[in-house]
Amino acid sequence: MAHMKKTAKSAAMAFPVACLGIATFAGMDVLMKGLSIEMGAYNAMLWRTCISLLLATVLFVLTRQRWPEMRAIRLHLRRGLLTSVMAFLFFWGLVHVPLAEAIGLSFIAPLIALYLAAVLLQETIGNKAILASVIGLVGALVIIGARLGGTYSDEVGKGIAAILLSAVLYAYNLILQRQQALLAGPVEIAFFQNGTVVTVYLLFAPWWALPPNLTQLPQLGGAALLGVTSLLLLSWAYARAEAKILIPVEYTAFIWAALLGWLVFSEEVTLATLIGTALIVTGCIVAARQQPEHIDHVETTAV
Repeated sequence: MAHMKKTAKSAAMAFPVACLGIATFAGMDVLMKGLSIEMGAYNAMLWRTCISLLLATVLFVLTRQRWPEMRAIRLHLRRGLLTSVMAFLFFWGLVHVPLAEAIGLSFIAPLIALYLAAVLLQETIGNKAILASVIGLVGALVIIGARLGGTYSDEVGKGIAAILLSAVLYAYNLILQRQQALLAGPVEIAFFQNGTVVTVYLLFAPWWALPPNLTQLPQLGGAALLGVTSLLLLSWAYARAEAKILIPVEYTAFIWAALLGWLVFSEEVTLATLIGTALIVTGCIVAARQQPEHIDHVETTAV
């Protein structure tokens, strides 16, 4: 009985923990946008991930993690390779597209992932899950529709295309995140994901890598710390609640993008932004009212 109560409490905590993970991820996006403009998306990702790997390695050693089984390693490598491409496309696009618009465009990912969860994870998609996704998507469209009426640079089309492609890959990433969380702990996931991404990017180092200057190191360190923290929080949450419940949490990213965009880049918060945000929050509340089904770490499908 005590174990069941503890399990139910962990599942209930998954939603707010995932929200916190998205908030820290949004903070990283702000730092990475500036770094990508200064250094280029490749160098910003390379050096940030190197620092992230250092942090994850320290955690891996201090917590005395066991070396995982081969099926877990295969899943780590698969998600790491996907993340390498997905993150580069997003931050390259972010150079040419304002932060709020980029986050808004990425909202096609949770909608795609909701149905991928049904195919790959055999999760049942209930009416509340569909309603939550639709409400959140409508909120995003309200904001995007108002914001895309502005004037953009010649590169904006390429930036939008890169972000949309990144969003499609991110949808599959959300499914892998759930599968990965059922097999491994947050520290293990952070260690192997950052290790895989660094390995992939180092393959291109002879042609693209440029060392950061001293003024960029604090931003790189901050972005790395926020990225690792977000990964740990989201991995913890996805191990304790189904993807269909946590996927609508992704929509809260726009709230942070609008706020941080206003604070850092002086982006105007319009009435459309407020209306869209209200819809996004409503969608998340609908998702949070679903009954979560806990699945133990040892259970998984389609690894």
